[in-house]
Amino acid sequence: MSYHLIIGDKLYSSWSLRGALALELAGAPYEETLVRLNQPDTRQRLLAFSATAKVPLLKTGHGMIADSLAIAEYLNEQHPEARLWPEDVAARALARSACAQMHSGFFALRGAMPFDLSRDAALENIPLDVQVEIDRIVALWSECRLAAKDSGPFLFGRATLADAFFAPVAVRLRTYRVAVPAEAAAYIETIYQWPAFQAWLRAGLAEREG
Repeated sequence: MSYHLIIGDKLYSSWSLRGALALELAGAPYEETLVRLNQPDTRQRLLAFSATAKVPLLKTGHGMIADSLAIAEYLNEQHPEARLWPEDVAARALARSACAQMHSGFFALRGAMPFDLSRDAALENIPLDVQVEIDRIVALWSECRLAAKDSGPFLFGRATLADAFFAPVAVRLRTYRVAVPAEAAAYIETIYQWPAFQAWLRAGLAEREG
């Protein structure tokens, strides 16, 4: 099956990153179209692909799929050999729960710390509601590590969709120089050493230079 992923700026689009990492985990070749965000013609260009006018979008042989979580679940169904979720039942349930929490929450963190791969500066003050969410994320990562049945440095040992969903959070914590416990810092470093993420990072930084 051929895939066509429509994304926003790699420098700024955290949701696009999730879709791309999911495809990389699936080992599926795909074509990519980048639509620059916050431009006069952005909405019109995206409407040519989907009525949602949002990214990411995945064009498949079964139609267009909108939303990163829906894309992730579709790829899991189409590529069972890739083992995109943990195989252990309890770990898999927690992984899905963690991704759902990320997908539908942590709005204070997102609002105070916009995704920007090129940033390297701390906030003067971290608002209380943001710190509460940071603490929750760190605790959630620890829960995932404790539930892991596979060996390795990712949330559930080997890389899974949970890492695709939390990679943008790792970026925010690093680019805003947030102090976190050693275990969380090690996980952030794991994301930054992930070849799939490194490729995205290089492309995103090249956008700024271009």
